[in-house]
Amino acid sequence: MRKSMHWVILLSFCSLPIFLNAQNYQTGIGVRAGAFNGITAKHFITGSHAVEGILSFRWGGFTATGLYEVHDNAFDAPGLQWYYGFGAHIGFWNGPRAWWADEGNSYVVVGVDGIIGLEYTFTEVPISVGLDWKPALNLIGYSGFWADGGGLSIRYVF
Repeated sequence: MRKSMHWVILLSFCSLPIFLNAQNYQTGIGVRAGAFNGITAKHFITGSHAVEGILSFRWGGFTATGLYEVHDNAFDAPGLQWYYGFGAHIGFWNGPRAWWADEGNSYVVVGVDGIIGLEYTFTEVPISVGLDWKPALNLIGYSGFWADGGGLSIRYVF
């Protein structure tokens, strides 16, 4: 009995990494809601490093953002990770729908972004939910700091 118990403990310990990685995924595609609504895709290039693309819509125009992110476990909770990263964006607007735009003018903005957030990946269903803050600094075009880039992302993961 004692010898079989050792085998059970050893087998359980050896299979632990399989269960710990169950919440991780390779790629996720979904929607993002916040001041800028749109679509998001995240792909892990290593176990803890990911790239994310966001296409968001606001003020009758759109912004494309690319981010590099580093993920780590949060609060020792299975499936919960915190992450931070940086990237860049380019945005296009035509007309007065943006509060800072003039009638009939087109605008292009280019800038840098930061991101920090929490993400939970469910083990029962292939879904992840993330909540983040993504401030941006426009360097070209309508320049200035945009602090309202927070969002809620829901992704199908595979």
